[in-house]
Parts: sequence; C-alpha cells; structure tokens
Amino acid sequence: MTEHDRVHWDEKYSGEGSAPHAAPGPPTVFAAYEHLFPTSGHGIDLACGRGMAAVWLAARGLTVHGVDVSPVAVRIARDLAEGSGVGDHCRFDVLDLDLGLPDGPPVDVIVCHLFRDARLDEAVIERLAPGGLLAMAVLSEVDHGPGTFRVARGELRAAFRTLTTLAEGEEGGRAWLLAKA
Repeated sequence: MTEHDRVHWDEKYSGEGSAPHAAPGPPTVFAAYEHLFPTSGHGIDLACGRGMAAVWLAARGLTVHGVDVSPVAVRIARDLAEGSGVGDHCRFDVLDLDLGLPDGPPVDVIVCHLFRDARLDEAVIERLAPGGLLAMAVLSEVDHGPGTFRVARGELRAAFRTLTTLAEGEEGGRAWLLAKA
C-alpha cells in the first residue's frame, strides 16, 4: 500500500472520531449468521478498521489479532477493546497487507470486511485451522458495474473453492462468503 493510501485511511478514521457509532459486532452482512462464528479459539480480523468485529469476537471468547494499515484505526481499535473490557483478548497492529498476513499459527476464524487482495487468498486458506471459518465481504461488480477493488460475479466462491461454502451472497455492489476449512 502506498503512503498516500495510508494517509487516506488515517484521515478517514480521524474524521470519524474515536467513539464507535454502534456496539461492537460482526459486519452487518454476517449478523444473521452469528451462530456460525466460534465462541473460543483464535481469530484474525484483516483490515480491522475501528476493531468492531475483533472486539465482538473477543467478547464471544476468542483471542483476536486485528491488523490495519492505518495507525489511527489501530489506536481506535485498541481503545475500543480496552473500553469494552476485552483488551487482554485483543492485539492490534499496524500492518500493510501488501506484505502478507501477520505471522502466527492456524486460526479458528478470519474476518475480512471490505478488503481483498487476491494475492493473499491462498495464505488465508492455509491459515485457517481445520474447521476454521472464513467470513469475507467485499465490493462487487454485481448491481454496480466494474470498478477498482470490485470482484466479478462468482469470484469469491471460485477463489475459495477448496473451502466448504456455508452461505454467500452477491447483490447491491457487495459480495460475501462464509466458508469452512
């Protein structure tokens, strides 16, 4: 990611302020599937932003590592975890995912909301523990048209075809996938 991109995200998160607008929880697209998310083990929240999903997972009983390119977002996420009483179950680091996934053992869940780098797909699959859950939601061309960072129809399912699809959707410029290793 370029320095320009990092500055862009820092400005976005700085402009939103540090107080969350809602309680920690899964990305909205996954709310109806909360029962599929684990309640113990380890997780990663890729491009975690303000840490809403990571803190929600920690409150469910997981130990979570959130990473984002924005130091501002990471600071907000750390503050949210501390304020929510799960700071000891969350670790947040500034990481440029262009350099790959954070090091570590297999995990029980990977959440990735509105970020995708196809170069990481294989690493994401390999990082899931047996039975681990992938929850990915991205921008899509479906009902929107082509654009930067938008996946083509069926791209997520094809990219993660070695996983067992539990639920998926593509509409309104978004595509999402819940799949198990």
